[in-house]
Amino acid sequence: MTANGILQIAVFSAIILALTKPIGLYMYRVYEGPQRPLERTLGWLERLLYRACGTDPRSGQTWVQYAFAMLMFSAVSLLVTYVMLRVQNLLPLNPQGFDAVGPDLAFNTAASFTTNTNWQSYGGESTMSYLSQMAALAWHNFTSAAVGIGLALALARGITYRPGPNGSRSIGNFWVDLIRGIVYILLPLSLLLAALLIWQGVPQTFDGNAAAVTLDGGAAQSIARGPVASQIAIKQLGTNGGGFFNANSAHPFENPTPFSNFLEMLAIFLISAGLTYTYGRMARDQRQGWVLFGAMALLFLVGVGVAYHAESQPNPAAAGLAIDQSAGNLEGKEVRFGIASSALFATATTDASCGAVNAMHDSFNPLGGLVTLVNIQLGEVIFGGVGAGLYGILVFVVLAVFIAGLMVGRTPEYLGKKIEAREMKLAALYILIFPLAVLGFSAWAAVAPYGVSSLNNDGPHGLSEILYAFSSGAGNNGSAFAGLNANTAFWNTTLGLDMLIGRFLMIVPALGIGGALLNKKIAPPSLGTFPTDGTLFVALLVGVIVIVGALTYFPALALGPIVEHFLALQGHLV
Repeated sequence: MTANGILQIAVFSAIILALTKPIGLYMYRVYEGPQRPLERTLGWLERLLYRACGTDPRSGQTWVQYAFAMLMFSAVSLLVTYVMLRVQNLLPLNPQGFDAVGPDLAFNTAASFTTNTNWQSYGGESTMSYLSQMAALAWHNFTSAAVGIGLALALARGITYRPGPNGSRSIGNFWVDLIRGIVYILLPLSLLLAALLIWQGVPQTFDGNAAAVTLDGGAAQSIARGPVASQIAIKQLGTNGGGFFNANSAHPFENPTPFSNFLEMLAIFLISAGLTYTYGRMARDQRQGWVLFGAMALLFLVGVGVAYHAESQPNPAAAGLAIDQSAGNLEGKEVRFGIASSALFATATTDASCGAVNAMHDSFNPLGGLVTLVNIQLGEVIFGGVGAGLYGILVFVVLAVFIAGLMVGRTPEYLGKKIEAREMKLAALYILIFPLAVLGFSAWAAVAPYGVSSLNNDGPHGLSEILYAFSSGAGNNGSAFAGLNANTAFWNTTLGLDMLIGRFLMIVPALGIGGALLNKKIAPPSLGTFPTDGTLFVALLVGVIVIVGALTYFPALALGPIVEHFLALQGHLV
């Protein structure tokens, strides 16, 4: 670990902290303010989309109506994407002449991008036409991100809103949240970031592959390119992660310079961090938002510190070879980024459910790979995907408040609203769905011949590859231990189902909590009320998140990256 590497992490953290308030305040004005920023410039587009959807922006929905609208929109989007991929050979903007995508891969891809996962069992530059990349996949990068933000705000409204004069308040309107998120947040930020990436050298063209002649012998070479910058911008801002190229953000056309790399990392956390400030404004107590930010930041800093230290150590697989490993484990990493930036990117992308990678996680040392795996398995709450991180950590807040209430011997309360049996049942359901999907599918794949046949490694590292795949799917992350060949009928189908379960079966209980809390009476604080606006609650919240994750996944992790670490210390390579 070097001073330069530590400085990179410190500067990144400081800039995220500095941007949290302005972006959070901007989003609060977009969704909750009397007048939206940029309304004079973009208001016409918002109104046009309302008319196209037949939506009255003044109307509200119950949580059931909100959930139904979200599920139907997602189902139709998934179906349209599946059909487009199946007939992409018949559609325009296919200069490479790619064939139609096979049925199991088309299902996996449609489920992946609908759920904001962007798991890719294919190489983008060798499988997807320009139209598929833009109209089918980048479309979901916008809509799935906007859906996530809306869902977080719907839960936040249920928690923070006080009953109105008629005794009820709306949880929001799905179509309004979706449209405002796209028009006022994702589109402007994507245009700005895309322009910066083009400046740094990321291609943006409709021309086909470039023809080149190599220097050694004059052989012909075809260099893939396309409308890259626009897709990379939204994949990072929307924490989607799906790359235009198979190597993702390790590819020099997706991420050509250290400055583009830094911009892409900032984009991963930008909206998720800002939403904590938005929540504080909605709660009418900014300390509540900073508590969430503090818990997320603490878990992030511990994770990046462990990952950086682990990757600063030599790679055991290269022990005894004539290789200088004084810089640490450089296997699977881009030299232009180095150890610190690779560890920082890996931690951020698995914290924030992004899935973009600038290094191959499969090549990390066992403890470095453990960090990326644990980040996902903690429940997508360390900043998390846009929106998903906020509603995920709010569910853990409900659980932490309940535990605190048991400690003081009274009915738990959060922001003056009592946390009772219904909310706890929904919170428990939310927390249980994720490990059931991850561990259930992992157990199946670990014993089935058609599951283990796709592994590049056996032993504990092979188990880590399986665990990572299903954790990444259910956590809607999308990154992978690259040693797994997931483009088979079994893996495409099970991972597709895994992603759908991890997105939609967890969203419904979260919305149910918001609906249950929406109209509850406000109880004034008393001497027995546990404070949720200070460092003590940050510690309790972090403890609950870590303990739930450890109790759930420690046995599986002990058989994977942990035992791999101890075997490597004894010189046994696995």
